[in-house]
Amino acid sequence: MNRKELEPGKSPRASFGVHLRTSREQRGWTQDELAAEMGYAGSHVSAVETARKPPTLRFSQSSDRALGTGDKFERLWRELRNGALLEGFPEYVGYEGRAVEIRLYEIGIVPGLLQTPAYARVLADSAVRRGAITQQYAEERLAFLAERQEALARHRPPTVLVVMDESCVRRLVGGPEVMAEQLDQLVACAAKPSTVLQVIPFESGERRPFDLPVYLLTMPDRSMLAYAESQTRGHLDRETPSVLPMLGAYHQLQAEALSQADTVAMIQEIRKGIS
Repeated sequence: MNRKELEPGKSPRASFGVHLRTSREQRGWTQDELAAEMGYAGSHVSAVETARKPPTLRFSQSSDRALGTGDKFERLWRELRNGALLEGFPEYVGYEGRAVEIRLYEIGIVPGLLQTPAYARVLADSAVRRGAITQQYAEERLAFLAERQEALARHRPPTVLVVMDESCVRRLVGGPEVMAEQLDQLVACAAKPSTVLQVIPFESGERRPFDLPVYLLTMPDRSMLAYAESQTRGHLDRETPSVLPMLGAYHQLQAEALSQADTVAMIQEIRKGIS
């Protein structure tokens, strides 16, 4: 049987694969035997071990359970994710999956939770071409985004309030076909009873209270968290005295934004122009 030699120093994903193979072989298991314990196919285990496929949180937790490694692989997965994401964002996402209300404000691009796979792929591939991230990190970002979106599809989904700068819907990303699909997705999201979608128009000018993306979470115990980011780093804030003013500013933002009906009308008009 051919055995591919692994290089743990090549990337965080390769390091994960080496640890997985080592732990599996210490148990005397084949890939198929480990896969059976985890509820995966042997080919999936092989792809993760050889860094051809990124591990997911579920895969990592299943590895820990099957191999009796505590939370080793979950920690490796989180370290891997931190390498592909801004500081503070993985911690924010941990709270996002449990929040009862999610308030988002985005500039320039559609918020990740509402992105289509094609739109997200274009953004990730663009970052690779600019040299901002590696192709492996791009794949990890996309897998991470898919997990975030899946976390919202629960029995009682959170209320999601989204305000987007007008640039989010007018900036052509990925060409007409990709953008048309993304705009259709936004209209579909606006129709969901758990989602409120608004655009703040360019003419709001200086009345727009935020100049950077902002995310606000309300947790089941009604506590609140805020996450804001710049080009190079993010910051998670759990201190009530600093989070509450951001909530007040978000309410001002919503007051300046178009109603959901007017927002949908704007998106549909833009959609006609690129079809």
